[in-house]
Amino acid sequence: MTCQASSPALPLAGKKGLITGVANDKSIAYAVAQAIVALGGEVAITYQNDKTARYTQPLADALGAKLFLKLDVAEPGSLENVVAECGKAFGQIDFAIHSMAFCNADDLHGRVIDATEQGFDSAMNISCHSFLRMAKALEPLMTNGGALITMSYLGAERVVRNYGVMGIIKAALESAVRYMAHDLGPKGIRVFAVSPGPIMTRAASGIANFNNLLEADAQKAPLGRTVTIEEVGALTAFLCSPGSSGMTGQTIFVDAGAHIVA
Repeated sequence: MTCQASSPALPLAGKKGLITGVANDKSIAYAVAQAIVALGGEVAITYQNDKTARYTQPLADALGAKLFLKLDVAEPGSLENVVAECGKAFGQIDFAIHSMAFCNADDLHGRVIDATEQGFDSAMNISCHSFLRMAKALEPLMTNGGALITMSYLGAERVVRNYGVMGIIKAALESAVRYMAHDLGPKGIRVFAVSPGPIMTRAASGIANFNNLLEADAQKAPLGRTVTIEEVGALTAFLCSPGSSGMTGQTIFVDAGAHIVA
């Protein structure tokens, strides 16, 4: 029998990984999972709680997910338990997608100097430190190297109205990517941040005047439009593939070029 992994048409055949952040079929994480599965990858999908599981279980089934696991990174031990289950099912991990973020509405829309200590700590823990924890938990399972990918946004390096504290958190996340790439590079583990342009997802709906942001980006982008979740998924899947084996530590924009225009 021919080994699937030998097929050049399926660059992720035989590769296994963890994908977090699938909330519905409009989620960036879901588009990433679809792209990875289309390239031959096998995935474990997480859900946040029993309420969200009703919407994400059918998506996990459609993807042929090996595992469908509860993950609440604010709950002690939850992330580590998920990784342990992935280890039992897969033996080793080749890629992981961190697509999780949270910020209180007041801290998102208000002045950053008015952010509460509790709100800032919560946003940093869920949106940034959880990526570090994920890497630490997965490191022993990534025996053949692989890719760790998180999601960022232009607000990490420029002021975006109504993005508030999350801009600071994303800046920390992108810095973490660089330091993680340095630490994990000797083991062949590559680390990236993907920075999509504005896309109407459930998470984005919490940003005030988001429709105006979409229109402004489409007008200034060199390609004259915003991007789709499918385009973000395709890029992220590429970063998990051998084609990106010489890359690490980067924040990669997929925003129709909007980030280059002031």
